[in-house]
Amino acid sequence: MILELKNISKAFDGTPVLKGLDLDVQRGEFITLLGASGCGKTTTLRIIAGLEMPDGGSVVLEGQDITNLEPNKRNVNTVFQNYALFPHMNVADNVSYGLRIRKVPKTEIASRVAEALKLVQLEEYGKRMPDQLSGGQRQRIAIARAVINEPKVLLLDEPLGALDLKLRRQMQLELKRLQKQLGITFIYITHDQEEAINMSDRIAVMHQGVLEQIGTPNDIYYRPRTSYVADFVGNANILRYGQKTYAIRSENVLMNGEEPCVHEAEVVEKSFAGGQLRILFRLSDGQTVTASRYGIDADIREGSSVKIGWYTEHAVEVLDEKV
Repeated sequence: MILELKNISKAFDGTPVLKGLDLDVQRGEFITLLGASGCGKTTTLRIIAGLEMPDGGSVVLEGQDITNLEPNKRNVNTVFQNYALFPHMNVADNVSYGLRIRKVPKTEIASRVAEALKLVQLEEYGKRMPDQLSGGQRQRIAIARAVINEPKVLLLDEPLGALDLKLRRQMQLELKRLQKQLGITFIYITHDQEEAINMSDRIAVMHQGVLEQIGTPNDIYYRPRTSYVADFVGNANILRYGQKTYAIRSENVLMNGEEPCVHEAEVVEKSFAGGQLRILFRLSDGQTVTASRYGIDADIREGSSVKIGWYTEHAVEVLDEKV
């Protein structure tokens, strides 16, 4: 284990933001804090970085309590969404800034800058200014500047949020490659569930200042612990029967005579986006169910009555919360 958060609490203007948060981070893992705006994930990152002080609890890095250490005395670095590059410095000077502050010898700085730029595949860009770079290139330079200092933990605060969708997906792959190559522990923040699933070794789903569930992407997606996690990650159907609540993924909803289809349902709405057909059904008890399929299914019409169903193993019992 490289990092421990122990019973971290934080409030702003009397409003609790973190409520006794506990988190263990393993050495060399890519862990993502996933949650909606206001859930406390950025506050958690800022407390790890030393940019915020917790009201209670402790931050332990490699067995040392760093709760009260200044940010520059913690062996962690942060990559922000807005890149935070110095506009008056060229790429090489931006990347080397931390080493120059530490008065590392010039010859070592030059070799480490070259190595860092090669790592992010921008070897020929050392003399360019930040305004001559694309968004994706500026983000790579920000990452190079962070990793050149060889931090124990790299904190990434929604670093791809400003990029367009295509570039964002390319950078997801690039970041994961870098993390594996460097072996540095990454703590990543996002509200994008697809991004978290694609990149993470583990995901910590946050909601209203607490950790709802921590687990692998498979655990979070296929074995959600609460109705909130099931709905937030993958938009599962939440169905309530008596004292029990179940989560059923839309891709596991069967229809059109597929077995076992035993629930009478009305087709409320059909929509098509990204190659995927989504159909909203209303059950006889008033609950709604969404099914998804790739391709276009012209046989189901809005307003028609059909039977739908699902296999028992695809209905996961969850703790009931408002979603």
